[in-house]
Amino acid sequence: MAYIKGEGRSQGTLFPEVLDELVPADHVCRVVDAFVGTLAMTELGFERAVAADTGRPGYDPRDLLKLYLYGYLNQIRSSRRLEAECLRNVELMWLLGRLYPDHKSIAEFRRVHREAVTAAGATLVRFAKSCGLIRGEWIAIDGSKFRAVASIDTVRERIALQRYLDSLEKADTEQKTMIDQSAVQAALDKLKQNAEPEAGFMLVRQQALPAYNIQTAVDTEHALIVAHAVVLDASDIRCLKPMAEAAKEAIEASSFKVVADAGYSNGEQVAHCEAAGMVPYVPVMRTVNNQGDGSLFGRADFHYNADTDSYVCPGNKTLLRKHTNQKDRYTMYKASAADCGACSLKSRCTQAPRRGLARHLYEEALNRMQERVTPEAMRLRRSTVEHPFATIKYRIFGHPRLLLRGLSGAKAEIALATMAYNLKRITNVLGAAKVTRTLHQL
Repeated sequence: MAYIKGEGRSQGTLFPEVLDELVPADHVCRVVDAFVGTLAMTELGFERAVAADTGRPGYDPRDLLKLYLYGYLNQIRSSRRLEAECLRNVELMWLLGRLYPDHKSIAEFRRVHREAVTAAGATLVRFAKSCGLIRGEWIAIDGSKFRAVASIDTVRERIALQRYLDSLEKADTEQKTMIDQSAVQAALDKLKQNAEPEAGFMLVRQQALPAYNIQTAVDTEHALIVAHAVVLDASDIRCLKPMAEAAKEAIEASSFKVVADAGYSNGEQVAHCEAAGMVPYVPVMRTVNNQGDGSLFGRADFHYNADTDSYVCPGNKTLLRKHTNQKDRYTMYKASAADCGACSLKSRCTQAPRRGLARHLYEEALNRMQERVTPEAMRLRRSTVEHPFATIKYRIFGHPRLLLRGLSGAKAEIALATMAYNLKRITNVLGAAKVTRTLHQL
């Protein structure tokens, strides 16, 4: 039996092929083309958005943005790989009109247009809202660690050099000791050679690795990312307010509910969000009485009296206000040593001479939030925030590691990745043909 045979390599065609016929009508690259075509490139901050009258012609920033969006949608992030794809990929030939930009031009576009790409992503969010895909009732906030380009040894060396320089400066200030200036200059030169000075150690899969903390605010209706940020702090404790504010600006809503995990439990930021119409649903992270075997009286066993600004213990004794720590945002209340010494419940209360209790400066806001939090809200959070991060890490990036060095590079990559994710999500929900048709009508 004969094999199925293809065409001969030297065989001509009677009717020349048209590129438009090679790309299906419902292909996502048509969505990319239509979306970029609607952008006001000059207003968004793209360079050379208007062709110059003199000089050598450059590439239209629209074409390079299309190239990157297509690349991120297909796990192609490297500028050299994108250059190669332009020569062999029929879909890119259609998308760029058979343009073949070199890798330097491709890489330079991504390097200088981080803020413009972020602004373009905000335009896509507004388009999604106009299509009814963003409800703006519940916003889920979460963070995930993305591995930086820098190696573990590189970051360790940078930290050690910085500590060395700090110690020299301290010694020079306090002791007026003679310092080897050549050694200082050598350390400074070594620091300047570090290509990724911002990346720090963060816990990634139970291992301390150089990473960035990527924050997202996701609308729960269709899991669309409405705001994102790249944070150098490994903790999420200071991210609730800025992310909620970014989401509010992005979706142009006066009020909505914000749900996040206990890592975002920050009394001051909770109170701010409440006042601004962004109602937080975050499990309150409380300290526990870890003395003894864990059976000692906890905070819930003490009653707060707002009129006297004091606590009453289970033994009906009073804990008076002693001092306020503005840095850590709490007020300390303590019982008298005499009351505790004579109390029959002391063995169940504390192992110290007297019992103390810390009250957060924004305790009322935390208590109100604790009453709001429900298992349903937490399930909604989990079902919303997991999907975008998993898609970006393993469908868009291919692996959870950044390609570009430095904070600026990380921001550029995440801006492109979130825009590619939202394009993919919008297309999956509405269908490529409908999205393309709607964009052409704008």
